[in-house]
Amino acid sequence: MNRPITAGVDGSPESAAAAAWAAREAVRRDLPLRLVHVGQLLPETLVLAADEAAQIQWAHDLLAETRRELAERHPGLAVTTDVLEDDGAGESLIAAAAGAELLALGSRGHGPLVGFLLGSVGQQVIAGAERPVVLVRSGDEAPGEAAGRDVVVGQEGDPQDSADALEFAFRTAAARGARVRAVRAWSLPPVFAYSPASLELLDESGGLEPYEKKALGDALAPLRERYPDVPVVEHTEIGSAGQVLLSVAADAQLLVVGRRARRTAVGARIGSVAHAVLHHAPCPVAVVPHRD
Repeated sequence: MNRPITAGVDGSPESAAAAAWAAREAVRRDLPLRLVHVGQLLPETLVLAADEAAQIQWAHDLLAETRRELAERHPGLAVTTDVLEDDGAGESLIAAAAGAELLALGSRGHGPLVGFLLGSVGQQVIAGAERPVVLVRSGDEAPGEAAGRDVVVGQEGDPQDSADALEFAFRTAAARGARVRAVRAWSLPPVFAYSPASLELLDESGGLEPYEKKALGDALAPLRERYPDVPVVEHTEIGSAGQVLLSVAADAQLLVVGRRARRTAVGARIGSVAHAVLHHAPCPVAVVPHRD
């Protein structure tokens, strides 16, 4: 059974943009669309002024209206709706993501040149979800996915470290007829980080920059083979990963980053690179988890 594209809906312009983005993606991938609402996302004025029955009815009406609007734009798109129980900690959305191809959420933007404001629920969902989560801002529209705009994806570490993010980027680009721009940022290691083994690898590669280019090429090789029709641009640059990705993604239609799906002593973490791009990217951002 195909996993649906799922979107969280709360009545805000941001969630409307996320639902519209999810509908377009569902059509491109020939997948059903699922719209969900959790009680925690009710407007504060409604929570204070209405009883539980009225709140539930408002949620059902919101989902029905969103479904109607999207069905008009995309005839033939299969759309289901669900009102989920309020758990107070994002767990309902994390559970919804578990059964989805991806989960799309809206996020408030700082402005036209700055990215996303993440509430506590959004942070918990991104950190805890085992499936990709896409953040979409109000104002994001279909023209932003026009041909000529790349799907930008960050690659780091060994090939397996970014395999899931690369797979997501290539699959998305294939569905959109877009180009993938794969980015690997690197920095000069401190002197004490050098070891005889690392120096030998660098010598074999001809230096740091050729080594980084080879590492990116090796990570991309299996994706190029699986998606031969997807054009690819390889980009290596010295600098912090977040800053390099943001500079490259200035005119992207989607930015894809990975996140290690593991829990630390202080709980699940988004990761520094994902955190940086989520707060400053001008386009939708997909955070793709992977396990060590």
